[in-house]
Amino acid sequence: MHVILANPRGFCAGVNMAVDALETALRAFGTPIYVYHEIVHNRPVVERFKKMGVVFVDSIEDVPYGQTVMYSAHGISPAIREASARRNLRAIDATCPLVTKVHMEAIRYAQEGYTIILIGHEGHDEVVGTMGEAPHAIVLVENEADVEKLTFTQEDKLAYLTQTTLSVDETEGIIAALRRRYPQIVGPNKSDICYATQNRQEAVKDLSAEARVVLVLGSQNSSNSARLAEIATQKGKEAHLIDSVAELKPEWFRPDDIVLVTAGASAPEENVQQVVEYLRNHFAATVESRTVREENVSFPLPRELRPLKVLK
Repeated sequence: MHVILANPRGFCAGVNMAVDALETALRAFGTPIYVYHEIVHNRPVVERFKKMGVVFVDSIEDVPYGQTVMYSAHGISPAIREASARRNLRAIDATCPLVTKVHMEAIRYAQEGYTIILIGHEGHDEVVGTMGEAPHAIVLVENEADVEKLTFTQEDKLAYLTQTTLSVDETEGIIAALRRRYPQIVGPNKSDICYATQNRQEAVKDLSAEARVVLVLGSQNSSNSARLAEIATQKGKEAHLIDSVAELKPEWFRPDDIVLVTAGASAPEENVQQVVEYLRNHFAATVESRTVREENVSFPLPRELRPLKVLK
């Protein structure tokens, strides 16, 4: 067996920042610390923090008055900030700056009188947060079929935005459908799709050509991880989205397979290495690291935590 280890893979700058922020807050404030929604969409990461005393909540009302709450990397709506203030919570905002960019675009377009068509997945934390910035002015579409159901005219003032973790190819198709139907529509100067999402998708597209099996480390509720598995499947590969080595099944593999291993932007590198070690031990796999694009992006800690970084 031969394993191709895709680069880039795993944690993006936003996830690194969010995980670092929660670890810093734990050292500075102790437990309990509450996190509104999962800090990132990765089950092993969430379980590790639970064992450290972090409490994850889906309602801000579940955070006791005056306690510390961290907002996840996916962002929140203004209503959640207001609810936190009413409960006198010490709030730490670990929203990814690339998600914040989309929020700012939504606010600007709404103030300028546009109706915003948001391309994303209904119910995703990021989409809920973005729509909360201007609920009166945002309509969600998930696919090209949804575009066909829209009832705007070519005289309406329209803009589009996208969830940051979508498939680049899928999003391009939806944007093209919007432009065909509404030539007047405007959008951001630069794509909203996260650089890390694009890079990981590019790596799978390029490197999966040589593989029969593609293993994607990531959780089922991770949009960007799911897209990686979808891309591999579209390329005709046998793709598996798994959280950890415990989910591997020997029957997926042949002794002479070429296996591509990658990870979504919220999946820890240690889980990748455990999978590689399994393939080494069970199939005498040789391992080759292949880099499609270099990444050198980093984001600072939330401003509330920057003075405390020295505690690390």
